[in-house]
Amino acid sequence: MTVDVPAGPVTSYAVEVFSAVDFEVVSGANFGDPLMPLDGLCLGDVYELRADAGPRELRIHDGDEGDARNRRFLPAGQRGHSVATGSQLGRAGDALTLEARLTWMGPDGHRVDLLLIGLRAAGAEGRSLHVLPMAPIEPKVPYTLLTAMADPGEVRLSDITPVAVTRGTLITMADGCQRAVERLAVGDRVLTRDHGPQPVRWIGKRTVRAVGAYAPVVIERGVLANESDLIVSQDQRIFVYQRGARRLTETAELLVRARDLVDGENVFLRRGGFVEYFHLIFAAHEIIYAECTPTESLLVNDGALSRLPEDMAREVRGKLPGTRQQPHFGTEADRALLARIGPAALHRPPSRRQ
Repeated sequence: MTVDVPAGPVTSYAVEVFSAVDFEVVSGANFGDPLMPLDGLCLGDVYELRADAGPRELRIHDGDEGDARNRRFLPAGQRGHSVATGSQLGRAGDALTLEARLTWMGPDGHRVDLLLIGLRAAGAEGRSLHVLPMAPIEPKVPYTLLTAMADPGEVRLSDITPVAVTRGTLITMADGCQRAVERLAVGDRVLTRDHGPQPVRWIGKRTVRAVGAYAPVVIERGVLANESDLIVSQDQRIFVYQRGARRLTETAELLVRARDLVDGENVFLRRGGFVEYFHLIFAAHEIIYAECTPTESLLVNDGALSRLPEDMAREVRGKLPGTRQQPHFGTEADRALLARIGPAALHRPPSRRQ
């Protein structure tokens, strides 16, 4: 079976959002109501995310072919942003607007910014309202509304989700030995699938709360080629080589995001506490081996750098000036296909697991 890439607005970037009705006021003037448009909000109301709420991927086409470093996320008052092909939410071409920026305070005093995004289907009079948390939020935890602003100001995608492996992940070195990612240093030579031993050019790390989109994915030993549990961020792409009757796409090389492998049993999200993520950059976008499983290094181009925290992006540009990498060849896993066949279709058959 092969996958045809549908025509339509291409993805400029993707985020995970909740429906506004996934949030309920549990104390305050709007008690019992869901999250409303800006003109219906009351400061001091306390919100909780429903325990059964799940985010959906919103793919966005920004209509801009210019420098990604100069783009704003859904600029307020500007047109041209729409739902891209392959989005889990809306239909390709539906209009998107950035309506407000909220600040909530959690019970321990930490603050979380959220964006309210309006989605208007073609030909529809009204719009649906969706929420993009700019930091992890937890279900059934009370958050107090502190501020609500119609002008969201500058918004960078770096505040949304990291792409990396976690502390303790074993990386295959040039001589075949295994070394924990936190023990790597710039200049160390790592084995790559396509270009043999390559020196690490840059290493970044970031510690975040392991909730929401920041909770890591645990791929249990043997589910893929991993000889130990492989723990990565949800957007980290894993390289899957398809053979024979198990082949699902035109090319034998398939790149699958870790979250699309989750089945709740052999591959699951580990929520709670904190997690430390590590980014590795090479001269080119490489396929390296983490826990003996092929996975991607951090891609360096304007779009990818716009997703890093500002200090990290600035450091990469300073140390690797002018670097513009091309993504590794391979078919990006189509989420519609994965929804039909289920994640287990990409897992190693139980008879071959160690």
